[in-house]
Amino acid sequence: MAELDQMAAQLMAALDRLESLTVPLAEVKARAEQNTAEIELLKREREQLLGRIAELEEEARAIVGVTDEVEGRLDEAISEIRAALAR
Repeated sequence: MAELDQMAAQLMAALDRLESLTVPLAEVKARAEQNTAEIELLKREREQLLGRIAELEEEARAIVGVTDEVEGRLDEAISEIRAALAR
């Protein structure tokens, strides 16, 4: 009977050790699930930001085009004014 009690105590000790290992693993698994969700959220945000950057780049190109046109017209106007003043 003593041998059976000793084996039962060993089994209980082994189960306690196993249980103490499963708690950190469950916490790690929960954190991994949270990380996965956060990564997906960040990926969606990244895609939105890339879209916004593309929009801003297009706006910048349009502004450069307008600026170039205004610069050309101002140069022409200045040339016309100088020509008129020189007469």
